[in-house]
Amino acid sequence: MGNHTSLPTFVLLGLTDDPPVQVLIFIFLLVSYLLSVTGNLTIIILTLVDARLKTPMYFFLKHFSFLETLFTTVCIPRFLYSLSTGDKTISYNACISQLFFIFLFAATEFFLLAIMSYDRYVAICKPLHYATIMNSRICGRLVICCWIAGGLVIFPPLCLGLNLEFCDYHVIDHFLCDASPVLKISCSDTWFIEQMVVALAVLTDIGTFLCVVLSYICIIKTIINFPSTQQKMKAFSTCSSHLIVVSITYGSCIFIYVKPSAKDEVAINKGVLVLTTSVAPMLNPFIYSLRNKQVKEAFTDLIERISLISKK
Repeated sequence: MGNHTSLPTFVLLGLTDDPPVQVLIFIFLLVSYLLSVTGNLTIIILTLVDARLKTPMYFFLKHFSFLETLFTTVCIPRFLYSLSTGDKTISYNACISQLFFIFLFAATEFFLLAIMSYDRYVAICKPLHYATIMNSRICGRLVICCWIAGGLVIFPPLCLGLNLEFCDYHVIDHFLCDASPVLKISCSDTWFIEQMVVALAVLTDIGTFLCVVLSYICIIKTIINFPSTQQKMKAFSTCSSHLIVVSITYGSCIFIYVKPSAKDEVAINKGVLVLTTSVAPMLNPFIYSLRNKQVKEAFTDLIERISLISKK
């Protein structure tokens, strides 16, 4: 914080000042948050208790659901509190903490999506070696590497950001502490940090996206050579859920980085982040469960077990 002796208190403008619209936003975000947490926790519980889901694919899905739960929890509850109480202030430490965890979880998710695509590549292209290549030890190490990579990506700009100075204007034009609006209100020279943030974000997105693309190019080539249509459909079905989630995740990044004009930049970022932090984490459990026979069977068995226990 430079030479300032006291840390500033920021004001988050949110999405709108219209009370009726705020009520609608509050209801929408509350419902989507509860569905998101419930859905992702259900996926985690199923992968822990059901023997049919003790495979590398579901191991990675469990960690992905855990990340989604953390990501939406960092973003949404604070905004719900602001909407319900009218208190738009947030302390410097809380703002920096939120910023740190948002980027940590987001970066880790991108690396995990790349690992999940590699898992599908090994399962379809090298099925005889799948159990050896994707054993429990390797899977655990890959997840740890995702967290380490996510931390390394955000560490340099975070260290530089802690030295920023904030003068008299502490109003952040957003509903959460995002990098761009926070940097805009700093009275320090932020050019280098801004370029670093963009460079690391693009490097992470493009790097992981290339891994996903290369994995699926190999997968498609292998599937095309399958002799029967049934084998092809089964192979595609195992990848469809992951492909949908990848499309949603990377699609939102395109909207953030490809902006039509500077005038619409803030509005678009707010809208995309609302969808990314609330709708996407809510949809992902349904995408994996509705399109996956094993998950549906595991969920049905879990409900039956709970029903039997409750009747005793």
